[in-house]
Amino acid sequence: MVINIFLLFIGAILAFWISAICGGGASLILIPILNLIIPTSLVPFSLTVGTLTSSASRIVAFRKSVHWKIFFWFVPFSIPAVLLGAYLIKYINPIYLQLIVAVLLVSNVPQLFLNKKEQDKEEKPSPKYVLAIIGFLAGFVSGITGAIGLLFNRFYLKYGLTKEEIIATRAANEIILHLIKLIIYIILGLYSKNALLLGITIAVASVVSAYTVKYILPFMSDFLFRKIGYGAMVISGVVLLISSSEKIINQDKVQLYTVAKGDKNETTLKWRNSDLVLEYALDDGLEIERPINPSELPKNLAQKYNQLLPKYDDIHLEKVFKIGEEGYEFYCIKDKKLTKFEF
Repeated sequence: MVINIFLLFIGAILAFWISAICGGGASLILIPILNLIIPTSLVPFSLTVGTLTSSASRIVAFRKSVHWKIFFWFVPFSIPAVLLGAYLIKYINPIYLQLIVAVLLVSNVPQLFLNKKEQDKEEKPSPKYVLAIIGFLAGFVSGITGAIGLLFNRFYLKYGLTKEEIIATRAANEIILHLIKLIIYIILGLYSKNALLLGITIAVASVVSAYTVKYILPFMSDFLFRKIGYGAMVISGVVLLISSSEKIINQDKVQLYTVAKGDKNETTLKWRNSDLVLEYALDDGLEIERPINPSELPKNLAQKYNQLLPKYDDIHLEKVFKIGEEGYEFYCIKDKKLTKFEF
């Protein structure tokens, strides 16, 4: 554990340096690391302890650069959303939302190839209702994953703020959310001693980072600042996509395999205890097949099933989806011989 704490401390300092230079994202950088040390459900608590401290230290360091218009429209709508997200963490597996966040981050690839003129053209203040929507979404995602970070960094970059204003305004917007989340996680029991220890480690690293990074920013142009920001979003998205995908594959026992059957190629996706079959034939085109229970049959086919049931040892049912139509297949087994009926 000592080695893990030391590596996390060094990694957190680097992550918060990158976060400040990029306008955010330390949390999303740290999620894959924390996923390796503690259960996914405890990751939001550790992140929140660290990011709360980070936001406080950045407000102190860049207090003159807070954009208060964004703050007063962002925060009131984010508070109920973070309460909702933190409550739903008991019922929603955060790893699936992390996967969605990863895909959204990777979608920023086109921004890497814009020149300064194109980038400046895209930058403009958003209407007030957009600030409210962004605040709500940021609160909801933050409540479930413990991170806002790079996912909403694109909003700040497109608003036309300076690099100091981005850092200060994000910190002001997020500090209240982090405090609320921390209280909710404690009430719900979503914490542990190890999670607290890791959170404190991240917190100390964030303070060290906040008071050293302000000596780096003056040497960077706003254009380079934005390019690094979009680059960090894409890289973090790829890392998060890989780590969350691996975790989903392992915990849900996801398998994908293909079998050639005559002129057909049948691909089966296994997820938990369910199968989803993709079948392609030259004459029939693409079909998607899903195993079903007798209770899912329409009334007329349920009667047919009941008529066939005494005649066979076993009957497997599948619902078949094609473009513009759907049907059912009965696989009837008698003395190890298979008879197929299509409806």
